[in-house]
Amino acid sequence: MEKLIGEFSFGLFFWQLFIFVGLLIFLAKFAWKPILNAVDERENSIKDALKAAEDARNEMAQLQSDNDRILKEARAEREALLKEAKATSNNLIAEAKAQAQEQAEKILAQAQEEIAAEKRNAIGDLKKQIAGISIDIAETLLQEELKDQDKQLEMIAKRVESAEIQ
Repeated sequence: MEKLIGEFSFGLFFWQLFIFVGLLIFLAKFAWKPILNAVDERENSIKDALKAAEDARNEMAQLQSDNDRILKEARAEREALLKEAKATSNNLIAEAKAQAQEQAEKILAQAQEEIAAEKRNAIGDLKKQIAGISIDIAETLLQEELKDQDKQLEMIAKRVESAEIQ
């Protein structure tokens, strides 16, 4: 370093300073501007990308909250539909049971009416048969009893006597 200071030359210094300043001007005009422009562009693109990423993140958060809200609404709607379907099912079952009970009661009432009608018919037929048999028996008895004249007179007297008492 002492050698440089001892051999210092203004001419050499001037030309070195001139070349240095020229180099600085040349670099400023042709190299630094494009480099700085590229750095600025890169910085702007990074800022834009960060902003876009932030916007996308915010939008994703919004979409996520919307999805959560929609899912909750869908679950609530599903629950409501399930409750409604269950209520409808229960109503249909109850109606079917009521109709079946009503139908069974109608069938039972109809069967009881048919049984009563058949019973009346059977009793009527039985009465007719008994009446027919009774008439046959009475006819046979009367024929046997009325063969004899004395028995006829005795029977008439008994009938007249029973008619007077009443």
